[in-house]
Amino acid sequence: MSDHYDLIVRGATVVTPAGPIHADIAAEAGRIVRIRPEIPGTASETVEARGLHVIAGIIDSHVHFNEPGRAHWEGMEHGSGALAAGGGTAFFDMPLNSLPPVTDVASFALKRAAAESSSLTDFGIWGGLVPGNVDQLEPMCDAGAVGFKAFMCDSGAEEFPPSDLATLRAGMKRAAELGMPVAVHAEDASLARLGAAEQRARGTDVRSWLRSRPVELELAAIRIAVDIAGETRCALHLVHVSSPQGVMLAGDARRRGVDVSIEACPHYLLLSEEDVIRLGAPAKCFPPLRPEELRLGLWRELEACEIDTIGSDHSPAPPDMKRAGDFFAVWGGISGCQHGFGLLLSEALARRPPEIALPHMSALFSTNVARRFRIDRTKGRLAEGFDADMAIIDIAGEHTLSNGELLYRHRQGPYDGRKSRVRIVRTIARGRTVYAQGRIAPGATPGHLIRPSQPSEPYHRSSHA
Repeated sequence: MSDHYDLIVRGATVVTPAGPIHADIAAEAGRIVRIRPEIPGTASETVEARGLHVIAGIIDSHVHFNEPGRAHWEGMEHGSGALAAGGGTAFFDMPLNSLPPVTDVASFALKRAAAESSSLTDFGIWGGLVPGNVDQLEPMCDAGAVGFKAFMCDSGAEEFPPSDLATLRAGMKRAAELGMPVAVHAEDASLARLGAAEQRARGTDVRSWLRSRPVELELAAIRIAVDIAGETRCALHLVHVSSPQGVMLAGDARRRGVDVSIEACPHYLLLSEEDVIRLGAPAKCFPPLRPEELRLGLWRELEACEIDTIGSDHSPAPPDMKRAGDFFAVWGGISGCQHGFGLLLSEALARRPPEIALPHMSALFSTNVARRFRIDRTKGRLAEGFDADMAIIDIAGEHTLSNGELLYRHRQGPYDGRKSRVRIVRTIARGRTVYAQGRIAPGATPGHLIRPSQPSEPYHRSSHA
């Protein structure tokens, strides 16, 4: 092996599943080729990382970058740049909010072209499951989709209607035949309509809106989703589970043999419904933020290893869509892919020692995501032969987050003024620096489409899941 490499990261504390180790990391042609206590030789780029930690690059499996068609909401370049500033090296873009939404192979190709031209990180693409498009699941699978996304309630986008039970059943059956996962936004449509009608009659303020979407909407939908997944033997991925009760329902189904994975989001672990009342529109999301006791309960489920993955559900919109006298009319979506992961890791470090918190959170951010979506042959771990995707972080001091440092197209988010002990120093994707010193690195090149491998065996949760 040559003594000259494309990249050497020296003197880092490298976070592995077994715990942190002190090592150098060498990369060549975008892959990690050596991890050793001291690697002799030179490199085209040498990064001094003594006193810093290195984690596997974050894979955000749940973002809405809204391109093509609504790039003025965010766009691939702004979104992927902000994600890189938050330690992310790959993302999976959701099928709705772009125009056209990704519900067939032609729209898949349009989104792929948009990402290949401007994404700063690697990317995957979700296909959509909507009424009337079950015959399009196989072509999208062949094109490289990571899975299919369905809504059990109004998505907020007229072009992406919710899946009725017949569509959900037929779609899950076909996805199971294809060996593909189905991600479900689990809120019950009929309860949502009833709650909105009842509460709007009493008022249109933030408290009325919160009362209109109680946790039972989520629980009712999860019960249905896991039953259909069990019936069809589909791999079900429950996105943005917001309550400990929801996690427990899914866990019960898992113990009955249902293939179900559970995603949580930073905002459900960092914020409560009091923050919606305090912050207003920047903290509005679906499902809504929950009461404080449920937030704390979600942490207990996470620390009990009942949650599989963390996704940001980054869902931006222009500022004029985040303002309205009627809170029901405000666009629901939290911008969080830049600050959310680091702040969540900071909170985890405040609760447990680094040798426990760092490997567990890295599994939730990366390893488990790669395993669930069948990209774990090249991504999700710091290991020889894997893509050189990594985030170099400083956990030694505390700093204050500011919306002024956000790289989103619209600098709005719910974490302005929060204290964090995690600072993203540098993000490296496929061996190239994408983000460092508070800005996108000059000459950053576009990322690549991530294609899942064909399923060869059932999904098994890791010990860190």
